[in-house]
Amino acid sequence: MDYVLALHSHLPWVLHHGKWPHGSDWLTEAAVDTYLPLIGTLRGLRHDNIPSPLTIGFTPVLANQLSHPSFHADLEAFFAQRLEACDEAGRVFAGGYDQHLAPLVNWWRDRLNRLRNLYHSLDGGILGAFRDLENSGQIEIIGGAATHGFLPLLATDASIRLQLNLGRGEHWRLFGKSPAGCWLPECAYRPKGWWAPLPEAPANMRLGIEEFLSQAGFSYFFADGHMPLRGETPYRSWRVASPNPAAQVDVLLRDPVASAQVWSREGGYPGDGRYLEFHKMRYPGGLKLWRVTGNRIDLGDKQPYHADAAHAAAFEQANHFLGLLHRIAHAQTNDTVVVTPFDTELFGHWWFEGPEFLNEVYRAFARAHGLRATSASQHLASHYRGVAALRAGSWGAGGDWSVWLSEKTAWTWRRLWPIEMDFWRVAGPALREPGTRTIVEQAARELLLAQGSDWQFIITGGDAADYAQRRFTHHCDDAARLIAALQSGNTEMGLNQAAEIKQRDDLFPDILPHIQGALQ
Repeated sequence: MDYVLALHSHLPWVLHHGKWPHGSDWLTEAAVDTYLPLIGTLRGLRHDNIPSPLTIGFTPVLANQLSHPSFHADLEAFFAQRLEACDEAGRVFAGGYDQHLAPLVNWWRDRLNRLRNLYHSLDGGILGAFRDLENSGQIEIIGGAATHGFLPLLATDASIRLQLNLGRGEHWRLFGKSPAGCWLPECAYRPKGWWAPLPEAPANMRLGIEEFLSQAGFSYFFADGHMPLRGETPYRSWRVASPNPAAQVDVLLRDPVASAQVWSREGGYPGDGRYLEFHKMRYPGGLKLWRVTGNRIDLGDKQPYHADAAHAAAFEQANHFLGLLHRIAHAQTNDTVVVTPFDTELFGHWWFEGPEFLNEVYRAFARAHGLRATSASQHLASHYRGVAALRAGSWGAGGDWSVWLSEKTAWTWRRLWPIEMDFWRVAGPALREPGTRTIVEQAARELLLAQGSDWQFIITGGDAADYAQRRFTHHCDDAARLIAALQSGNTEMGLNQAAEIKQRDDLFPDILPHIQGALQ
């Protein structure tokens, strides 16, 4: 049996759009909690000659942020703030009621200093470290849509082409090679068919998502296990059935059993009482000093964290996970594959011990018989694939699109679709005039940022809904202003607006040829 672990790294564009509680701190927290610990884990495995064929993706919008000068400054400030919080907590705890927490403060200080030193040692930053891991053959890095737009709900084919082609181009620019796999935003797929998600939508016949993936040069993607139309097993890889014979695209399906064991806080590993509690932290400073203790225990009754006990839990559960995979393998026929896709930020940010768990999982695979950890491309290269038709769906709650299209979020699509169609109507003529290309480029950036699926997801979830509504509206407003300048022929005003907006949203430097390509 093969096992494919796939991680999906993504955050919306938050640079220059606030800091705390919503803004660039999301990015710096993900770097300190997840990306840097994961680099340390993978490097440690490589040092010990333990294979760790992780399949990991970085959305282009996240990768642009991790390589941005503003991120480096924000990360240094974040480290300084957390280390200052350690000093302040140490002074308060000394000889006081909470003096039993003082050793944890020292533990945090040591950890933060190690991570800061690791970051300073990276040649090429965080992206460069992962690029090095791929070049050494240890991991596979896959691509994605430019800003994580919910592809089945975009109004025009040109928008889907821009999301995927720009995403692929940015991957080449930042990682130095073309990706084989694509992480579909929210694992959202639709087959070819009539498209009318709302009564006021520009209804027409649309291509299946696999056709756009094939045109962009991707060869496989991931989908949820419920999406095969005829109930094909998730324990096998499949070629996606398509009316276009040229669309030779494979799909790997999420296994619900193994996946739930890893991500579920209620019944899975992250809910173990020995692990660090995510929701309780000390103010000021944000230090987390307590353990889960129990899922139904009030935050005030959480007990102090013990790193050694948490490490023991990660070791136990990694071996339990290998046992679960063995049981799945014995229940299946030959050529079995178990695929578990997760958000990368689960490991470290949401589940603090997640990177340690992955470390122990790969070490357990090195001792296992009959089980092979492999990358997605390695598995597909050596296994026959049947053909399966997929239904429309996603990996969101309910398995459909309701997280992104509901009574709460329908207004976002009613706002976005006209802007999207206006942009593509003016883009072609404007690109033929050298003086207006800068306006087209920035209008495209704002349209892409407005298309990010994060805004509907956050609005539906409720937390930070006001931030998501404001961000979505601002990007729509800016795109509409730039499009209006193109429509009116007011080039001077449009150029001034584009320059002003670009100071805030300066990503995708090579966007122009991809806009031109999407029009073809």
